[in-house]
Amino acid sequence: MNIAFSPKPRVLVVEDQQDIVELILIHLRHEGFEAVAAENGVAAQRELNAVLPDLVLLDWMLPGGQSGLDLARNWRAAPRTKSIPIIFLTARGEETDKVAGLNSGGDDYITKPFSPAELMARIRALLRRRAPEQLADTVTVGELSLDAASLCVCYQRQMLPVGPTEFRLLHYLMKHPNRIHSRASLLDKVWGDHVFIEERTIDVHIKRLRASLGEAGTMIETVRGAGYRLKSKPDC
Repeated sequence: MNIAFSPKPRVLVVEDQQDIVELILIHLRHEGFEAVAAENGVAAQRELNAVLPDLVLLDWMLPGGQSGLDLARNWRAAPRTKSIPIIFLTARGEETDKVAGLNSGGDDYITKPFSPAELMARIRALLRRRAPEQLADTVTVGELSLDAASLCVCYQRQMLPVGPTEFRLLHYLMKHPNRIHSRASLLDKVWGDHVFIEERTIDVHIKRLRASLGEAGTMIETVRGAGYRLKSKPDC
């Protein structure tokens, strides 16, 4: 049986102590997250410029002149990064320090040393509060169905393997069948501000999606000079 791939939440770990970084990355990846690390503010900003994470674990004290508080304030002030969930990691346990971290833009706070199990629980709780509600539905177009809650795609009752990006793309197309969507529109609605990519990258994902859908792939029509649309049934 083919199994649909689940999109992995991306977590950016901003921490300069290598032993702590390795411990966190191991647990994140074991729990099914996509995890990347940055050791200072410059590296963290570079990661955010490339791909906006679903959550940031941010150390209070960092090398290079920028503290975690500085980074949090800067990210909260920028339109693109103002909504990123932030959990502070720090050895500071005083109430005044916790308040300062939350006032700078942090959503949660965990004091070192911490239990990996507690950290994972806090991450999942914060992501649940931020999860988009529209991805918890079921959509059916003809004999093609998508269950966003279980992350499954089926055609004629056969489960199909669809990658995470293609899954989000298909979900949007199926929510708006028989409409023509420009590449720019798909970038805005499916990718949003999370990544900086060229419009032609859409073509690559459409090609992959068609391949994953097999016979149902002909339901996705290229409209020359305009974009793409999902038809109600495949070509004969």
